[in-house]
Amino acid sequence: MHKKASAPMALLVFLFSVYIISCGMYSSFIATSDPSNALTLYLIALSLISAICVFEYYETILLIIAVEILFTALLFYSQTSATKMVYNQLISVILLSAFYLTSKYFFSYKVNYYQQVIEIREKNAEIEKAGEFKNQVLSMVAHDLRNPISAVESLAMIMELDVVSADMQENLNMMKASCVKARTIIDDLLEAAHNDTNNFFEVERIELNQLLKNIVSDWEIQQDHKVGVLFTSNISPAYASVNKEKLHRALDNLISNAIKFSKDNSRVDVRLNKRNEELIIEVQDYGLGIPADMLPDIFTRFSKARRTGLRGELSTGLGLSIVQQIIEKHNGIIEVESTVGRGTVFTIKLPIYWLG
Repeated sequence: MHKKASAPMALLVFLFSVYIISCGMYSSFIATSDPSNALTLYLIALSLISAICVFEYYETILLIIAVEILFTALLFYSQTSATKMVYNQLISVILLSAFYLTSKYFFSYKVNYYQQVIEIREKNAEIEKAGEFKNQVLSMVAHDLRNPISAVESLAMIMELDVVSADMQENLNMMKASCVKARTIIDDLLEAAHNDTNNFFEVERIELNQLLKNIVSDWEIQQDHKVGVLFTSNISPAYASVNKEKLHRALDNLISNAIKFSKDNSRVDVRLNKRNEELIIEVQDYGLGIPADMLPDIFTRFSKARRTGLRGELSTGLGLSIVQQIIEKHNGIIEVESTVGRGTVFTIKLPIYWLG
């Protein structure tokens, strides 16, 4: 089917090339009545065809033969003298030789370029398939891990119903804490896979002050006041089009990171402001800070910049990459500034939802 479709196209290109070159000859012979004075047009026609058309070896030879026959016929038609005819034939041979070499060069160049394009497309297709397979396996494994972890957590809670020793209670607490960490890692893996494969992103009009207050309150309870989490706002009301669940997860990740690298009795500030046509959410801690050489990599998935928290919290290297994905799907921007020993501030910029 492909050969049947390409044969008429090849013939059409061949005839088009003969036509263009014939026009160049016609301009040289008829318009000037002396081909020796205007073979430049003939050269331009040959150069144009060699540059824009791709011919195989046999097609180039056939085109050269056809052009030479036309050239000779026009020499006889113009009643050129024998001396001038030999002179113009020599020029034609030189031009056609140059055309052959040029056409061969462009053919090789375009074929190599086409092969590279095909290889790139094939590699991209392979990468896309590998990515889809990876996400499917990742999602399946993460889902299957939830059940045994939930079973271990439930068992620990059942054991707590009985009277246990202090050592046993400590072990049960460690079991439950490990289950929470494992579930967090699973959630990060699922979120990463979900963000890669799902382009649907539902948003709704949300008032951010109340959302941020609720998030901060939850963290205050979870931390038992080891690290203070404070919320301040300079704009009320503040409406934005967001996915409430996703934005909640992004802010949870940022606050979790801030607490992870803050000492006890320190604080984390969550601020809401308006700047130009954007709502600005800042999450700032006053802890360890991020070294300058790590900053370019912190939003990279499975980043080498991941570090263990001050209280031994492990990191998958996925949290901040997920945050960036979520913010970008909101048509927002996330930026970071940090000084070692003085803390870090993450800044989220979201479009304002205009009423009316």
